[in-house]
Amino acid sequence: MLPLADISFGELLLVVAEIFFFVIWIWILVYILSDLFRDRELSGWAKAAWVLVLVFIPFLTALIYLIARGQGMRDRTIKAQAEARQHFDDYVREQAQAASPADELHGLQDLKEKGALSEDEFEQAKAKLLA
Repeated sequence: MLPLADISFGELLLVVAEIFFFVIWIWILVYILSDLFRDRELSGWAKAAWVLVLVFIPFLTALIYLIARGQGMRDRTIKAQAEARQHFDDYVREQAQAASPADELHGLQDLKEKGALSEDEFEQAKAKLLA
């Protein structure tokens, strides 16, 4: 017989709920640890103490951490998101300002039409650009 045949629907729902709460618990721990090490104002000893207590008394320590440092967690998360957004915007702006080969080729064509480049110079620059 299959072992699954011995599990009732209620037991199955209980197992699903246990897995759900376990995953949530791991998520909270990871979030607390990432916030703890992102905090630049907290000393290394204080971080070590939080981690040590979090390992030995996990539920109580997690609740205390969330209550005592919840506002700071929010502020650090918002600051990190704003910095990431700023870096992304800077990158996009930098890439948008970089001339594409098509733009450079168009500029060479304009110079050729104005007489600033001869046909041979235009072909050399075009070959160098497309190479």
